[in-house]
Amino acid sequence: MESIQGKEALFIDTAELQARVRGYQQILIDLGTGDGRYVKHVARTRPDCFAIGLDACRENLREASRRTPRNALYLIANVLTLPAELQALATEVTINFPWGSLLEGLLAGDAALLAGLAALARPGADLAVRLNGGALAEAGWSLPGGAMQIQRVLSANGFNLDQSFELNADVLRQLPTTWAKRLAFGRDPRTWLLQGKRWGRPIGRSHSKALGLSAKCVLMPQGAPILGGADAQPTSEGVIEGALS
Repeated sequence: MESIQGKEALFIDTAELQARVRGYQQILIDLGTGDGRYVKHVARTRPDCFAIGLDACRENLREASRRTPRNALYLIANVLTLPAELQALATEVTINFPWGSLLEGLLAGDAALLAGLAALARPGADLAVRLNGGALAEAGWSLPGGAMQIQRVLSANGFNLDQSFELNADVLRQLPTTWAKRLAFGRDPRTWLLQGKRWGRPIGRSHSKALGLSAKCVLMPQGAPILGGADAQPTSEGVIEGALS
């Protein structure tokens, strides 16, 4: 894997990565980390957490990576092809205000992105996805509609997102990301939070009943998940229970 420190590109292998994170009970991976401000804040305010920021753009990370805390690391990689070295590493995954290919992948249910996301998160890992209305509008979605679609996609691919609500400008001002500040003081501060956990194992019919889950995720022939309520009926295409609590 390629890491960055200022203008210097460094190679880090699996053994070195494991040595860096050894002893930390919490490991956060921030996908599409942008300028890396969020990762640096987490590393400085949570010394028991090792924070990893991942982005494809080196230029955006040069400033933040110059003085990287010991418990932080910035990696250069495409989120659609996540490094195998990160498999089952994260106890916490964040996606803050995605746009471009990352947002499109979440909306469309890109198989490579979803497989990588599920693979890097340990069973029970926390997931938080923050979305902004402007980026979703450019992609052809309303804020609640886009949030619901991403919730459906992630719920059908290993995550239980049981918290979904709109954030106001006051909350945005407190988030330690550059985009949050821009949105909070901009013309369109509309944002949405999806939050939940990685399932410990695939959810089947018997396990979903044991957990008291009532929602169903119906997979249509094209593979697009459509969420139904407790009264949703199985179809010939098949039903996966337990998409949402």
